[in-house]
Amino acid sequence: MKTMLKLAAGAFVLTTAASAANSAIQVAGNSSAQACYTAAAQRSDSRSDLRPCNFALDVEMLNSYDRVATFVNRGIIHFHRGNYDRALVDFDRALGLDAENPEAMLNKAITLMRRDERGDQALPLFTRALDLGTDQPAVAHYGRGLAHQLTGDLTSAYMDILTASELAPEWEAPRNDLSNFIVEPNS
Repeated sequence: MKTMLKLAAGAFVLTTAASAANSAIQVAGNSSAQACYTAAAQRSDSRSDLRPCNFALDVEMLNSYDRVATFVNRGIIHFHRGNYDRALVDFDRALGLDAENPEAMLNKAITLMRRDERGDQALPLFTRALDLGTDQPAVAHYGRGLAHQLTGDLTSAYMDILTASELAPEWEAPRNDLSNFIVEPNS
């Protein structure tokens, strides 16, 4: 029996996916890059928390991994400050150094969806982050589900949001958004 999905009254909360969990990349040691990671992981929106990120990137001798991580982490801080274009520049810099970094890909997808309130550009980035093994698969599935919803593909939206809910059963946003769907058998 085929099923048909309808979106019930009520809307998905786009901001939930975009702010739920940016994926910071841990940096070891007691460097400015570590302070940048800490600020990103705490979802800081303080301008002063950009200073250690900038210092790490401009002055410290970072290895390739830490440089990519610091660009991602600084991008997350820009994101939380509402500076989406600056965040995208940093995620693109990270991807320029490591085109297969799943956390840079995931954060770029989240930022594009938040900035543009559209899903078409973000969809392939969410998929690529999943393919590359992101540390946040529930976030990637949830974001991709919302992107599918924005493009009108309700079946794919439902499946991704269901997967996110199964991967992170304690996370309320996907579970709540599932209640916005009505699954009906096709006649």
